[in-house]
Amino acid sequence: MAGLMDLLNSEMGRQIISGVSSETKQPADKTASVLSMGLPILMGAMKRNASTPEGAAGLMGALNGKHDGSILDNLGGLFGGGVNENVKQDGLGILGHVLGGSQANVASALSNKSGMDTNTVMQILQVAAPILLGYLGKQKQQQNVTSENGIGDLLGGLMGGSAEQPKQQSLIESILDGDGDGSIVDDIAGMVFGGGGNKGNSGGGIGDLLGGLFGK
Repeated sequence: MAGLMDLLNSEMGRQIISGVSSETKQPADKTASVLSMGLPILMGAMKRNASTPEGAAGLMGALNGKHDGSILDNLGGLFGGGVNENVKQDGLGILGHVLGGSQANVASALSNKSGMDTNTVMQILQVAAPILLGYLGKQKQQQNVTSENGIGDLLGGLMGGSAEQPKQQSLIESILDGDGDGSIVDDIAGMVFGGGGNKGNSGGGIGDLLGGLFGK
């Protein structure tokens, strides 16, 4: 099953990183680092929300509607000349819905780990959120997920589907609930991207991923 690792390591992933980097005026390697740590957290937050019937129904409705994956069909147009303000507002709405009161906790954890200020981290996530939902919508179509019960399984599979997933989800929820510091994001990214993220430093999965992305 295609997952976040496949997305960021693909040509489309490089285009997303380059586009978000240009939009937020941040170095591509730092942007990639924030995305590699932030996307699993966003997806874990969606998985938590989808654990309730209401949350699953809401996500299913979004993926059947405007977030059906069509945003991925013209990334050049999306980033060319700057991201449309409507897309940014959509991203803000997605973050508010998915993260709720946890936005500050997530921004702080990613800021501590990446060295970027929290406003810049949120700008990156704001642009990335509609793309991530579009990716989820595309995967839903490709894997023919038609029931709300299948959404949680789809999200789990995209996050790696490993035996460590319960621990991974627990770590994500500790950040959402404000109980985890920035070093935890390495562990989360390590489980999703491989390499078993080394707590307290930027090695392991993230380092290997970025090395692959930028040919190092």
